[in-house]
Amino acid sequence: MKRIVALVIRIALLLLSWFFWMWARNTRPSSVVTLFIAVGCPLLVFPLVWLGRKILDRHPTATGAVWITTFVQFGVGSLLGAAVIRAISTRGDWSDRILRVPTGIGLLLAMITGAALFLTVVNLALRGFGAPFFIVLSRKLAADWLYSWTRNPMVLAVLACLVSVGIWFQSVLFVLWALIPVAPALLVFVKVYEERELEFRFGASYLEYKSRTPMLFPARPRV
Repeated sequence: MKRIVALVIRIALLLLSWFFWMWARNTRPSSVVTLFIAVGCPLLVFPLVWLGRKILDRHPTATGAVWITTFVQFGVGSLLGAAVIRAISTRGDWSDRILRVPTGIGLLLAMITGAALFLTVVNLALRGFGAPFFIVLSRKLAADWLYSWTRNPMVLAVLACLVSVGIWFQSVLFVLWALIPVAPALLVFVKVYEERELEFRFGASYLEYKSRTPMLFPARPRV
């Protein structure tokens, strides 16, 4: 019964995210609205992460971490997803400053980083029995394959992909947007919230993994 309730809740949250993303994509064309969604949504991640961490510290149990994480990841995924969708759907408004890089190079980089992102999702599904954000929380600690080189290959791939898309669009503003509001929002989520909740859920095994694996930039795996 508990599993059915949990599944229903996750499906409902996923539908809410979908409606929010479609609103971000289809709402009226306006530079003010675009600025609010593309920049304001990543900024809202900071208070959300702070609040989630406060609640998590008050309920330091594995069960509590699962439910708190489900809702925090729902919020982070909804906000950043809306920002990305809005930024891409209004890319024509981001072309005031042209990045002098051939579009073919940008497209190639976007394809490579997109493939890397897909591989991180497969890695998490096969080795951690989970899916990105709140869809399915990992039931095992993913610590090998791509995750043996960095603790956050998915975050690294997302940021690299967004920068590559900005290069493909030849947009300086798009690249700056990926690096300034989006990257800090993702990294704060990982550092302030996610690492803490993984400690609660996986205990000593995560602490050992954390001690030998870099947070973001890959390094040769250590035994």
